[in-house]
Amino acid sequence: MFVDSHCHLDFPDLAAREDEILAAMADKRVGQALCISVNLEDFPRVRSLAERHGNLWASVGVHPDNSDCEEPDVERLLALADHPRVVAIGETGLDYYWHKDEPEWQRERFRTHIRAARACGKPLIIHTRNSAADTLRLMQEEKASDCAGVMHCFTESREVAEAAIEMGFYISFSGIVTFRNAKALKEVAAWVPLERMLIETDAPYLAPMPHRGKTNEPAWVVHVAEEIARLRDLPLDAVEQATTENFFRLFRHAKA
Repeated sequence: MFVDSHCHLDFPDLAAREDEILAAMADKRVGQALCISVNLEDFPRVRSLAERHGNLWASVGVHPDNSDCEEPDVERLLALADHPRVVAIGETGLDYYWHKDEPEWQRERFRTHIRAARACGKPLIIHTRNSAADTLRLMQEEKASDCAGVMHCFTESREVAEAAIEMGFYISFSGIVTFRNAKALKEVAAWVPLERMLIETDAPYLAPMPHRGKTNEPAWVVHVAEEIARLRDLPLDAVEQATTENFFRLFRHAKA
């Protein structure tokens, strides 16, 4: 069984095809998926997916790109995370690509999520873009190692991966690792210890080869696993087994 550790099945492109998406997952042996929250307003849709389908799980959090939305505090995150189908806090983090002024409100929101994760004992799902140094600094200052988590859709350097792994975090690779021009990322994927690796789609975004440019879906996480197996000269089932075991080890409130 494969697991898609990060997708957005509540987004309109995928929500309209819910039955088809789930059938395709079953056909490709993608047995479980984690549906990720990006704001509190739409969190009920994310949670509902996990309540309706025993092979789907949910996170709760506010994406760092979202500025015109309800601002979470620790108490609010803890209340929403107190649900058997909610297994993680996030996605959270920093993104200076879209917010080039490097806003303090992003950093405070990130701190809030880390504190909530530590308080409830559920792992963090971290997004970082053009912000690796500050992301790692805040993780250290707020003791994110107490709750651990995953650096999702990883596109940073080996040095950033090493620093995150030292704090107990996992590194998750998306369809980007299959892109022909992703040479540096492929080198990181060949290096990251297999016991610290997850795979994801970030659907509906970042469809892997050979589907690049299309609306991504969880069934295509298999292509990410195939590329990692190729890069590491491993049989596909070794990557399948390791990343699935890693998923349930990290998201320990989820059950196979």
